Amino acid sequence: MKTKITELLGIEYPVIQGGMAWVADYHLAAAVSEAGGLGIIGAGGAPASFVREQIQKAKEITDKPFGVNIMLMNPEADQIAQVVIEEGVKVVTTGAGNPGKYMAAWKEAGIKVIPVVASVGLAKMMERAGADAVVAEGTESGGHIGETTTMALVPQVVDAVNIPVIAAGGIADGRGFAAAIMLGADAVQMGTRFVVAKESIVHDNYKQKVISAKDIDSAVTGRSTGHPVRCIRNKTTREYLKLEQEGATLEELEKMTLGGLRKAVVEGNVVEGSIMAGQIAGLVKEENTCKEIIQEIMSQAKTLLKL
Repeated sequence: MKTKITELLGIEYPVIQGGMAWVADYHLAAAVSEAGGLGIIGAGGAPASFVREQIQKAKEITDKPFGVNIMLMNPEADQIAQVVIEEGVKVVTTGAGNPGKYMAAWKEAGIKVIPVVASVGLAKMMERAGADAVVAEGTESGGHIGETTTMALVPQVVDAVNIPVIAAGGIADGRGFAAAIMLGADAVQMGTRFVVAKESIVHDNYKQKVISAKDIDSAVTGRSTGHPVRCIRNKTTREYLKLEQEGATLEELEKMTLGGLRKAVVEGNVVEGSIMAGQIAGLVKEENTCKEIIQEIMSQAKTLLKL
């Protein structure tokens, strides 16, 4: 399937894997790229040396294009911005900040820059800054979220900018893909579906929590602090929400979740860790390879779009 995004990024299918911290390592990114999509290494809060190592390991597995997601609040964001240039990374997605100060250097290096946005205003700002495309991410997503739903956000962003739009949030199968295309998107980005991919390094306890999730098992913490995060309900989300209702300080709340994602992803502690996953978790029923995931989605979407 050819779209503006497949041609822009040199990929076979308009499917992009979310750059999830602790989850999106070189194994997953390379597998998604080998399957015809665009794999993304999630830099998260990692040091630049670790990101460089991840890029180099991905290159050993695939010669297909892959990207790096840079959380711009990372203390070593400046160094990581240079690493992606030095390592010849083809695509950078960004979050938690404005990538404007890196844009000229990235463009000179031939890197395609795709910021993740949660509003029309941010999408316009990123277009003015020189972004090649944007990911319009709805509140259905896992992890850090905005307030507008994918169904409402995507068409408004499509109407507001002249660059390609990638839809994210609440997409896990061919139906979601087809809906995103009908809303005007040129590709989709998925996180939760790839969390349970066979190539994902996520602890099996975490994967099983996603696979067994029901439609009502999602909770959003941090609304009172202005930093909402969507996770699967567990002991930590219940205690966090109780503290929020009681008016706990930001420091008290942050202390509770510090290191929570690593605890769940790496250690498999799904009682006290943060099980970040989107509302779509209820649709994810089994562990598949990245190739199987992408082929199933594209087959179902093509049938629906022909109809």
